[in-house]
Amino acid sequence: MKNNALETIMGAVVLAVAAFFLTFAYRSSGYHDQGGQLFTARFDRVDGLQVGSDVRVSGVKVGIVKEITVDPKTFLAQVTMSVTNTVLLPKDSSAEIITDGLLGGKYMALVPGGDEVDLKSGDMITHTQSSVSLEAMIGQLIFSNKKDDEKAQGGSSSDKSTKSHGA
Repeated sequence: MKNNALETIMGAVVLAVAAFFLTFAYRSSGYHDQGGQLFTARFDRVDGLQVGSDVRVSGVKVGIVKEITVDPKTFLAQVTMSVTNTVLLPKDSSAEIITDGLLGGKYMALVPGGDEVDLKSGDMITHTQSSVSLEAMIGQLIFSNKKDDEKAQGGSSSDKSTKSHGA
């Protein structure tokens, strides 16, 4: 009987410690929504951006990505983001999807414009820059170098053949 009571107490302690760590991780992650203004933006590509990703202005987190959907008419990715009420964005502000380091995730960067009129909650950010695919850039670099090599080899081999026929 003593073993059962001791096992029950140890199990309760383990569950309490696990609940503490889960609560701590959730609060320190910054994932929870603090409310604020909702803005939307449309992009050609949103590779790597996820619901819960940071929204930053000048590198400072000011919100989170709330929703990512596809517009059925234009087939563009539509991103809805929540931004704290203390940040007032001019109407000509832009939204960019940026990589957080070489192997890091992606986040939404808001670049304030210079307009005197501010965006209101629910407005669309019209100036956008889509995600840049690192894999596509590397592939493009590799294949462009192959084509340059083939042109260089093709040019030198044709020079050799004309010299041999002329001699």
